[in-house]
Amino acid sequence: MPRPWIPWSTLKASFALHGAAALGTLAAPALWPWALGAVVANHALLTVAGLLPRSTLLGANLTRLPTPAAARDEIALSFDDGPDPEVTPQVLDLLDAAGVKASFFCIGYRARENPALCREIVARGHRVENHGDSHSKAFAFFGPGRMHADIARAQETLANITGSAPRFFRATAGLRNPFLDPVLAALDLQLASWTRRPFDTREADPETVLARLTDGLGAGDILLLHDGHAALTASGQPVILAVLPQLLQRARERQLKPVTLVDACP
Repeated sequence: MPRPWIPWSTLKASFALHGAAALGTLAAPALWPWALGAVVANHALLTVAGLLPRSTLLGANLTRLPTPAAARDEIALSFDDGPDPEVTPQVLDLLDAAGVKASFFCIGYRARENPALCREIVARGHRVENHGDSHSKAFAFFGPGRMHADIARAQETLANITGSAPRFFRATAGLRNPFLDPVLAALDLQLASWTRRPFDTREADPETVLARLTDGLGAGDILLLHDGHAALTASGQPVILAVLPQLLQRARERQLKPVTLVDACP
């Protein structure tokens, strides 16, 4: 069911600015250059906000777990761009061996190619979340209609395959525009980004990736990793498989408990 969309304060201010610029130009035509400049500056601000994945200027954005989850020493491991038939099963085995749960942000078309693997993720106690259908690099430039269609198709695919509708959405590379917030409200989804990002789709050195994830790692952190499109180490191994055992060990040493986003945000 859709939930009511309440424009974020930034968007309310943007609407007000556009209205004031229009009225001001009508009342005093000579002021049109100033009005145009204000509108252009406003659009530039909204564009920059969309290019900052952890920004909350365009709407609610989960960048850390809620305070009660942090108080329980919980962290969230999230895996993007799968399911990958070669890498995802190995990630699941590593998680099983450590006895922890994670959230998998799956791409719609990859889920249709690997439906049994999506069901396996859920069967092992993890969550499948929405990473869009096409994983288009141009997602941040989609209009509201195309954006809604892309996310809705993935939502339908993932719900039908797993029997459980995703609650969270993550945009391609975290990039978005002001149309996303009302689209997510219509689909009853919550935007989730991350606290720590290791750039493991292009960084092939396991030690660098591990350091980016664990330096200062603490309760409440959301970690972004990739089981799909993972960079390869010098030996040809997906970097996530080299890093994950060490990451889980560091979490144990710090008495941090990896949980799904749904478990952390009931």
